[in-house]
Amino acid sequence: MENISVEDLKQRIDSGEKLNLVDVREPNENAEFNIGGTLVPLGDIRAMQVDEIEPLKDEEVIVYCRSGNRSGQAAMILETMGFSNVKNLTGGMLKWQETFGA
Repeated sequence: MENISVEDLKQRIDSGEKLNLVDVREPNENAEFNIGGTLVPLGDIRAMQVDEIEPLKDEEVIVYCRSGNRSGQAAMILETMGFSNVKNLTGGMLKWQETFGA
């Protein structure tokens, strides 16, 4: 698993790059603030219920959560499921909001 900083991710989003973002937080957290990722809560990933992102196994997938902890766990699980290029957003949405605002 690699890490990606909020600055690098924002630069890639701002440049219009097509990214595969996966939000592993709970639905209520996603509703409060999100950066456009597909919502797949960590519990679903633990249960291997990842049908919506299954086609991305061979593509770069960037996972994020509130602080980077759950997404780190999710990244490791996804790698064991055969995802080949998973990156964890360091600091998660807390760092994003601290750096760029809501």
